[in-house]
Amino acid sequence: MGIPVAKSDRFDVRTIVAAVKRAAGTPNGMLALHEPVFAGNEIAYLEQCIKSTFVSSVGKFVDRFEEMLAETTGAKRAVAVVNGTAALHACFRLAGVEPGDEVISPALTFIATTNAIAYCGASPHFVDSSLQTLGMDAQALGARLDAVAQRGPEGTTNRETGRRIAAIVPMHTFGHPVDMDEIVAIAKHWDIPVVEDAAESLGSTYKGRAVGSEARLAALSFNGNKIVTTGGGGAILTNDEELGRRAKHITTTAKLPHKWAFVHDEIGFNYRLPNLNAALGCAQLEQLDGFLASKRRLAAAYDRAFAGVPGVAFAREPEGTTSNYWLNAILLDEAHAGQRDEVLAALNDSGFGARPAWTLMHRLPMFAASPRGDLSVAESIERRLINLPSSASIQARND
Repeated sequence: MGIPVAKSDRFDVRTIVAAVKRAAGTPNGMLALHEPVFAGNEIAYLEQCIKSTFVSSVGKFVDRFEEMLAETTGAKRAVAVVNGTAALHACFRLAGVEPGDEVISPALTFIATTNAIAYCGASPHFVDSSLQTLGMDAQALGARLDAVAQRGPEGTTNRETGRRIAAIVPMHTFGHPVDMDEIVAIAKHWDIPVVEDAAESLGSTYKGRAVGSEARLAALSFNGNKIVTTGGGGAILTNDEELGRRAKHITTTAKLPHKWAFVHDEIGFNYRLPNLNAALGCAQLEQLDGFLASKRRLAAAYDRAFAGVPGVAFAREPEGTTSNYWLNAILLDEAHAGQRDEVLAALNDSGFGARPAWTLMHRLPMFAASPRGDLSVAESIERRLINLPSSASIQARND
């Protein structure tokens, strides 16, 4: 599976627009890249929450949302927080990332991954992506560590910078799982903790296992454009009960339980998810299976529609995985990468809210001096990837 090779050089922007129409229909107005679907108990639960007056970080919906997340993902503990960036920041803190450390990250990621590293006073260290998964390439990770890493009394360090390599953070791009087994094996060899950025991949599976289900630490996001939304929101997943306890403690301002006293035993964060947002999340999680089925039908329709389109390949789920297809994507052949913006303009002019991949992190001024390995695949993906409208509400055509 992964990215197939296109069969012809007869490239025509109009055929791409026509393929999107065959899969997603002709839009009435602008078809958004990804918008939420509220078709369940959202209003009822929000009303219950408001009437209870418990609308901040304490209430039955926060507890229920965490229980539902643990059940859905298979993780032992889920700790709900205000957004995915906060979840990542807390995960890095729990993993022991400290000022002056390095964290190995893909250059092709949303900036939240890299910002959360910087919040810890650490530096990102970028590695390349895989064309099959669009996420961190395990072989590139192994090669980079072999080239720069060394073991010492303080753990694994970068011999070129002298800094400790404190964590590795693979991210499942657009919901497509990376090769976690290989990445975890490499991390174990170098004794480096793994923090799994699963912000985009709720509902995806890797070798039959839910993404994030076996992680020591993983982060989810429930932003308004995610497959399940709480408006804003995120969660920390862990199978370590003590880490779960600490995750809840440090994200609740590190306040010690007491009937009235305000005693805090360490620097903490006001990161807990409000009960009001959790009420929305509970209703959304009840519909997750339907959202996943709808998005996979749309992905299949896109795959069929682009099967015969010259110069374009649809990004399929990697072998051995089940993707939630959070965002569907096509890649132009490298020979036509220079026409990416022309394709984006044509799609948007036709009512399809298409967008390019994120700007690679090492191109941003605040991370330009960060250490990095060869990023040629990520740079190629950046030049030619286009995301297509992917909402669960889109009725797939050609079924």
